[in-house]
Amino acid sequence: MNFNLISPQSTGELLEVIAENQSNKFRFGAGCTDLILELKKQPDEELIVINLAQLSDNRFTSIEKNHDEVRIGALVTANSITSDEELRRRFPVLYESANKLGSRQIRQVATIGGNLCTASPAGDIACALAALEARCEILSANGITRIIPMNDFFIDVRKTDLKNDEILRSVLTPANNESPKVYSDYIKIGTRCSMEIAVVSLAYHIQADEDDKITKAGIAIGSVAPTIKLVKSACEYLIGRDFSAVSSSEAEEFAAKVVEYASPISDIRASAWYREEVLYNISKSIFEN
Repeated sequence: MNFNLISPQSTGELLEVIAENQSNKFRFGAGCTDLILELKKQPDEELIVINLAQLSDNRFTSIEKNHDEVRIGALVTANSITSDEELRRRFPVLYESANKLGSRQIRQVATIGGNLCTASPAGDIACALAALEARCEILSANGITRIIPMNDFFIDVRKTDLKNDEILRSVLTPANNESPKVYSDYIKIGTRCSMEIAVVSLAYHIQADEDDKITKAGIAIGSVAPTIKLVKSACEYLIGRDFSAVSSSEAEEFAAKVVEYASPISDIRASAWYREEVLYNISKSIFEN
């Protein structure tokens, strides 16, 4: 593989590099688990890879927690997520998505930012963060930041809302400190048991009060539409219901509302019909004891 590599070590250097290369073809790389595969298939000698692995900025590299929110830097790895016991307790859906991403070796280097910015409809961590209604903190070459909902970050297959002079710096999630009960998981269906790209995925993070009444719900779906989607009407349908007493008919109605957001395709891994049927069934299964 032939490409030009630039490795800024500070955010100031990074922004300068981005500004200086606006007329050039460039890509960002950190763990490079997807990028290396792309470049092996399609080498590009004119490409500049801006290597983020040596960047020393806590907003990019660390997990910061306070009472109101959790900030996860774009360079935080999947392994760092699975190793954080507090994140596992607060956000089981995020832990499970990171734990089901590739192999142990891949999780050591694969980053949150890479999983999001690849904008694959099968992104594991991206699906979990969408269910958590996370927000994306985006930094431009001129130092200006903007924050947008995760649901607005994905535009199309492998296309995000990032402009050419912007980079994802971190992801912000609500702290999730107030709910007595949390039902949270990531369901991934593939054609094999391990290291598989999702054929269908569903992430859910449902919060309830002491009486098990649902107070907030976040549900996102992957691999069944051009982008990962937060299924808003299905989330709204659950508010006020007793989680442990959802009837089979209510579960079916909920599942139908989830499927309304799907527009699956048929490909070598699964048919559109199969994807829709599986999505319907795993949506119902949330409430099965």
